[in-house]
Amino acid sequence: MSLDVSNAEEVGQLAGEVLDEMGRAIVGKRDAVSLVLVGLLGGGHVLLEDVPGTAKTTIVRALAQVCGLRMSRIQFTPDLMPADVTGSVVYDRATSDLDFRPGPIFANLVLGDEINRATPKTQAAMLEAMQERQVTVEGATYPLPSPFAVIATQNPIEYEGTYPLPEAQLDRFMLRTSIGYPSSDDEWEIVDRRARRGSDDVELRAVLDNAKVLELRRIVEAVEIDESVGRYLVEVVRSTRGAPGVEVGASPRAALALMQACRALAAVRSRTYVLPDDVKTLAAACLAHRLTLRPDLWLKGTRPEDVVTSCLEKVPVPVRDE
Repeated sequence: MSLDVSNAEEVGQLAGEVLDEMGRAIVGKRDAVSLVLVGLLGGGHVLLEDVPGTAKTTIVRALAQVCGLRMSRIQFTPDLMPADVTGSVVYDRATSDLDFRPGPIFANLVLGDEINRATPKTQAAMLEAMQERQVTVEGATYPLPSPFAVIATQNPIEYEGTYPLPEAQLDRFMLRTSIGYPSSDDEWEIVDRRARRGSDDVELRAVLDNAKVLELRRIVEAVEIDESVGRYLVEVVRSTRGAPGVEVGASPRAALALMQACRALAAVRSRTYVLPDDVKTLAAACLAHRLTLRPDLWLKGTRPEDVVTSCLEKVPVPVRDE
């Protein structure tokens, strides 16, 4: 199927099919799943931060199946080396040549499981891949497949034996979100589905493929953002830099990431233009993890998300002319 950039309904319908099919594996949590899809279509990376057992890995696997993408999983541990991620050059005795053997980073969708358990050296091996879509090994540069996205997970409550991600790497993630526990009814449905299915695995239908994902990304690039909405977005980002108790606010890269995420959300919602509501919906997920708060705010229990919410309340929302 060829997608028409002018047919917003067609794009929204296709995104809805993806979410509906993923819903066969993930009960509830459509908002969180939609956010991951927005990150993929916006050309960014997503950080899922939640306690174990909340379907973080299941969401990534389901997204890969439904979007027809080749997925790889990297289990980050303290003894993981950079070459275990990027690949390495090995000597081939048969040909007496040095051959490059790609690592698991060479996939369309890379699941970085418990990324904060790897040492900073190994975490740094992800930086070039996430930003430049390439890796350099022994002086040679190798492009990564397209599309390419990293969805990493980390446990926010267990810090023993972990290495917190530095600000430079956190800034590479377009969005950060949590899944949360399901409601009572949703949790029963999870149990009931598993009992009736007779297997842990859920076979999902591929709604998209590589070519369609790339085409959807091109459509996202064509989504318009009016100057008034763009300036509103910029002011929200700028307001985080002067917010009380904030040592380091969101950077211009954050403004670009928020803009791109808003365009992807507009496309998912069957629109060819960005609304201020898109900015409000994504501001916390896009900006909170980029803020560095002073210790006194942490002692008061103030979260970065609270700071972003406060900034949204202070920045005037543009009024659309009839």
